[in-house]
Amino acid sequence: MANTRIFFTSDVHGSDVCFMKFLNAAKFYQANVLILGGDITGKMIVPLVEQGDGSAVADFLGIREVVRTSDERQALEKRIRNSGYYPYSTAPDEFEKLQADKKLVDELFSKVMAAGVKRWVDIADQRLKGTNVKCYISPGNDDRFDIDEVLQASTGILYPEDEVVRIDDHHEMITSGWANTTPWNSPREVPEEELVKKFQPMIDKIQNMETAIFNLHIPPYETPIDLAPELDANLKPVIKGGAMSMVHVGSKTVRQLIEQHKPMLGIHGHIHESRGFVKIGRTLCINPGSEYGEGILRGAIINLDQKSVKNYMLTQG
Repeated sequence: MANTRIFFTSDVHGSDVCFMKFLNAAKFYQANVLILGGDITGKMIVPLVEQGDGSAVADFLGIREVVRTSDERQALEKRIRNSGYYPYSTAPDEFEKLQADKKLVDELFSKVMAAGVKRWVDIADQRLKGTNVKCYISPGNDDRFDIDEVLQASTGILYPEDEVVRIDDHHEMITSGWANTTPWNSPREVPEEELVKKFQPMIDKIQNMETAIFNLHIPPYETPIDLAPELDANLKPVIKGGAMSMVHVGSKTVRQLIEQHKPMLGIHGHIHESRGFVKIGRTLCINPGSEYGEGILRGAIINLDQKSVKNYMLTQG
């Protein structure tokens, strides 16, 4: 029997239902280590504009929604959260100010996003209390720095970013949410040469590379797990021969470091479309992919013995 069973997932992007499934995965899959590898926050606020009669109006997924009772409001807020967005109740005058001032929107988004992560942390702290489950959650390139302090304050979650941690007696893990440059100008992205400076100090501290895990949000370049749609100058998908053109967008630095140091395992995310696994030399690299918008949690069960990956399986549900 394996000594350690990991459940790994990534890129839940604020989806309530996916996060709850992540927490439940410990019991469902009998995993003693949970790892959420980054891009945990949502992408948008959905205002619920209060009306004078006690109702509220929201524009959600292009549809005008009107809620008149507390049950209707709770149901809409649940749908919004499950889709990876943040419901926010606001008065008409504040809503007008937000429409006119992008800076105010940006400040509000950071506040609401941090509150959303705090809500998740509180749930995780409660559910994991008294269990032997280790739960590691780290940011990804899309996540603002406002959330780091929230994660670090948790009593039930372990924050592994920029650290070497032991997930058990035999396996060390390094973690980073930083990525190479993207068209989206996300908070945690730098040129390839800067990635080396972020990863190498952790790598230098690893005592046994043969059983080490690289929990790096960005996947290695030119592999089956780093293919994403090619984009034109307007950030629209490129169609060639009647099909969407796919290109490699992973990190050359990550691939170089894996080839050089030969860790046991690489766990990655970032590219939602490239669910799969690949061997780079002796290193097994996995990207479970992401389908958070549909409320589907894609993950990977990874069984470890003392010296190797005993077996693994991609999951979704």
